This record gives sequence, structure tokens and C-alpha cells, in this order.
Amino acid sequence: MEGTAIKTGDGKSGPPLQRKKESIVDLAKFMNKPVRVKFQGGREATGILKGFDPLLNLVLDNTKEFLRDPDDPFKITENTRELGLIVCKGPSVVVICPVEGMEQIPNPFISN
Repeated sequence: MEGTAIKTGDGKSGPPLQRKKESIVDLAKFMNKPVRVKFQGGREATGILKGFDPLLNLVLDNTKEFLRDPDDPFKITENTRELGLIVCKGPSVVVICPVEGMEQIPNPFISN
């Protein structure tokens, strides 16, 4: 019966019923804590998680964006710029991780 039209109370058919989407990620434990977010396209930012929804739209406060190396656009530097309060669209978010306990390691797949 999934995908079939449903008759509404007024005799007209409506769109098929859809299940409510539930997020498999529990970000509640990161509320009001610093998180690092990576976006499609390679941008990275850190900020205090102030809110989120099931689609992973995020609200970050005191946000800092990490700038790219001008000589290598794929390399992120420690230079930052202040963004303040931002809203991140869920579809563009690739990675969310807590700042505390995060350690960046060299890529083992890059040969020198």
C-alpha cells in the first residue's frame, strides 16, 4: 500500500503518507559544546552547537572558519576568520565531531 494515494475526509485523494524521518545521529550530547564541522567543498569550521534538527541543519555560535592554504587549495591551515552565529544547511554537512578529544593524523594514503 506504500506509494498509493489516500482518500481524504472530503473525498479528494491526497499525497501518499510518508514516514517521519528520524535522525540516526544524537547531537543532543554536544549541545552548548564546541564542535568541528566539515562541509561539502572542503570548508571547515568550529563553533558552539546551539541547535539542530533531524535534517542536520545546525546553528553554531562563536564560529571560526579555517582558511585554506593559498598555494594548495586542498590544505586547511590554522588561520581562521570569525563568522559569529551561523546556520549550516544539513545537506552540505559531511562530518560533525566534538573539538575535545579530536586529534588530526597524517593521511597514510599520501605518498611523499
